[in-house]
Amino acid sequence: MSSVVVRPAEAADEKFLWSMLFEASYSHEQGRVSPDELRAVPSLAHYVEGWGAAGDLGVIGEEDGVPRGAAWLRLFTGDNAAYGYVDDGTPELAIGVVPGMRGTGLGTALLTALLDAARPLYDAVSLSVREENPALRLYERLGFAAVPSSAHTNPAGSTSVTMVLRFR
Repeated sequence: MSSVVVRPAEAADEKFLWSMLFEASYSHEQGRVSPDELRAVPSLAHYVEGWGAAGDLGVIGEEDGVPRGAAWLRLFTGDNAAYGYVDDGTPELAIGVVPGMRGTGLGTALLTALLDAARPLYDAVSLSVREENPALRLYERLGFAAVPSSAHTNPAGSTSVTMVLRFR
């Protein structure tokens, strides 16, 4: 991973964020074949649609100048809640890494950079993760804890849990 650079996400990264959302949401399991199909799924689209709005915060991991992963935060409100919604003041994290880069440490690098940027801005960060997702152990290692009674069946039919990392 020596040639990987982590940089702030910009509005111009929206197309790449759609592709990372496709990976993160396991959309292929629901028969979707393209990130473009996510635009018609409101429960997913709001994670990326109009990226670069006030309050959006993210990082992109690039290898030799090519984007290979992204982690980003967005604030949601109770009337537009996302899967890992906790409250209106806690942004929800999303992360995706291209299949060939999984297990290389890129996800850890992305999360560390994003959480470092979020720490002075927010009291906490939340996320939703499938219970069988290997990334759950990474989240726990970084200090995320499951929200009691937050387990829910996601659109793919598996169980997901909401986790929170409290900074203060």
